[in-house]
Formats: sequence, C-alpha cells, structure tokens
Amino acid sequence: MRAGLLAGRPRGQLVVDAEGLTKRFGATLALDGFDLAVPEGTVCGLLGPNGAGKSTAVRILSTLLRPDGGHASVAGFDVLRDPMQVRYRVGLAGQHPAVDGVLTGRENLEMFARFYRLGPAAARRRASELIEQFDLAEAAGRRPKGYSGGMRRRLDLAISFIMAPPVLFLDEPTTGMDPGHRLEVWKGVRALVAEGATVLLTTHYLDEADQLADSITVIDHGRAIARGAPEELKSALGGDRIDVLVSEPGDVPEVARLLAEVTGDSPEIHEDTRWVGVAADDRVATLARVARALDEHGLAVRDIVLRRPTLDEVFVQVTKDVRP
Repeated sequence: MRAGLLAGRPRGQLVVDAEGLTKRFGATLALDGFDLAVPEGTVCGLLGPNGAGKSTAVRILSTLLRPDGGHASVAGFDVLRDPMQVRYRVGLAGQHPAVDGVLTGRENLEMFARFYRLGPAAARRRASELIEQFDLAEAAGRRPKGYSGGMRRRLDLAISFIMAPPVLFLDEPTTGMDPGHRLEVWKGVRALVAEGATVLLTTHYLDEADQLADSITVIDHGRAIARGAPEELKSALGGDRIDVLVSEPGDVPEVARLLAEVTGDSPEIHEDTRWVGVAADDRVATLARVARALDEHGLAVRDIVLRRPTLDEVFVQVTKDVRP
C-alpha cells in the first residue's frame, strides 16, 4: 500500500462509527478488523472488489447482521445494544429490490409509508412525490413483477426515501439503470444530503463515487486499505498523468521509450489501443518536454492529454498492493 492512502479518522461528529468489526461465515473471514468513520451530512463511498466485505459491513451497520467482534454505532446508537433506535433512523436499499410483486408500484409506496405511520392522505401524497422524483408515473399502476430490473431498482430506492431518513445506506443503488435514471438517483441523494442526511454508498461505478462521495473508503479482504477524499486519493497515487495516442502502431515502443527517458518514469503501455501513459509530476512543464521530444524525433501522435488520475486507477493500484 502506498503511503498516505490510509489517513487518520476524520474530525467532527460521526454518524457512522465502526472500529475493529469482524465477521466470519464458516471458514470465510468476511470482515477482519474493519474500521469506518462517516461524518454527519456527508456521503461516504465504500469501494472494493466482489467479496471484499462491503455488503457484510452494510448489513451489520443496518442491524441485519451481528458482528463477531468490534463495535459500531449509527446516529449515536450502538448497533448491538440499541438496534431499534438505529432502525428508526436509517433507510436501506439493498442489492436486491425488496418490493411486493402483487401490489402495484403506487400501492407498494403507500403501504411502506403506512408502515412508517403516515396517515392515508400523507401516504398518498408522499407516494405521488416519489413517483414523480423517480420517473415511475408510467409504471405506478402496474405490478413490479412486470417491471424491468432497473425500474424495480428505482421503486426500491423510492421506498428507502419515504421518510427522508437522517442516515441512508445504499448498496449498489444504480446497478442495472440506464445513465438517465442514474442521474435521477444522484439528484435524489444530493437533495437528501443538502437537507442534512448522511449517506453510505457502496458501488461498482467509480464515476458514481467520484460524483457523489465526500470521502471514500476502499475495502479488501475485510479491511480498510485506503481512505480519503477522492482528490486526496488521486493525488496520493502520484500526481497528474500524460496520455499519448500514437498514430502508427509500430511507433508505440519508441514513444514509450521516449516518455520514459523524458520523465524518468516507467510508462503504462496499451498496444491494442496505441495509448501510452506516464506520470507528470510538474504538469505543464512535463507536457511541454514530452511534446518537444516527440516533435524532435518525428513521432506522429493523434492526441496528447494532461489529466488527473482516475478513481479507477486508484482502485486498481491499492487493491493490487494488498493482494498476493
């Protein structure tokens, strides 16, 4: 693991606070001393490979699963000693939509609103608001068993938003959605946070974490291996990058050699797409040296880009550092 990628715990009031969580399923150690700290009114992105422990952590924090060790509190209440107090304060959208397939979409929303003790008129009003927010008008009168996967997901998310909970756990909330509906979910999450909600988001879409998260925790093998704001994690990876799209496939090795010579860094080479990438610690000065060297050696390129590292690159690097 690179230095600086596992920073200290954030300051301020913590709405989600977990230390040393462990959980074993038979021979599988799902959580191995997992720590998480989420300040009030922020979005924390929880990233990790399949099987890293993300969903197990969410299930423990939402009181659906008991940890074997460690402790955790949500909204100031211990998940083991005060589970009902935690449940009153959280909304949860799990990986699999938990809707009634017999009732219509509207009836599902009204039923869950009544579970939250809204009166009949208030339940109908809240259902209508969520149907509009999540673009469910055309499907509201139909049963969810006939919905597409993405539409069922949107209904499930709408249910989790009914009471605008102060703490919201979203476990891969936009899986199966098209880009337009993903944006609608993002808009809903931002609206809740603007009103003071705290959100824990697990996702496989790193652009989603980049768009929504104030902080990110990367989990692998049941342990937190990196944490920080998106820009902090990108900076810790080594500053900016220069990507060069080479015109001729046969020039890729020579361009890679030249970039290594100019920057002193080992370039990343993608021969199939003719891209060569290299670190650029001093940004524009490095870009100028690379462009001048390419011109002097008569190497034609189709594009040259100075950019920040992506969360994808951070994710690949930090998980690679801790894997055998």
